[in-house]
Amino acid sequence: MRVGITGNRGLGPDVEQRVRAMLDEALDGFDAADLTAVSCIADGPDSWPAQAVLARGGQLEVVIPATEYRASLPEWHHPVYDQLYAGAADVHETGMTESTSQAHQAGSEILVGLADVLFGVWDGKPAWGYGGTADVVAYAERNGVPVRILWPAGASR
Repeated sequence: MRVGITGNRGLGPDVEQRVRAMLDEALDGFDAADLTAVSCIADGPDSWPAQAVLARGGQLEVVIPATEYRASLPEWHHPVYDQLYAGAADVHETGMTESTSQAHQAGSEILVGLADVLFGVWDGKPAWGYGGTADVVAYAERNGVPVRILWPAGASR
């Protein structure tokens, strides 16, 4: 089972704690030996389930939207990104160089194409920019990939 991951970034500590608990509960429903997380491994919800799947003994496939993608992420996240990247069973790339909204959406489309189900850590609001979580969820729905929204009641970004 391949679980794709997309999510709103920049969540506060309380929301992060609640989302991590929801992700753990959702992942408990899968056999770790047959579980693969598919993620772009950005900071926040993209990395949390990837870490959890690896900790359970599952595998990780990484999608890299652009060769400059890592540099566009917060510097504090680079060690986590590097650790996840190093632990990936497979890496998929868009072939794009600049880390733009178009590259992020292209990466997400690859991710959705690899997934049996998409976990969306999403507040239900429009994306802040093209290629955001709302766009990825909509793309998955248009392409028949089941989406499971994980968002704590009353939480906000």
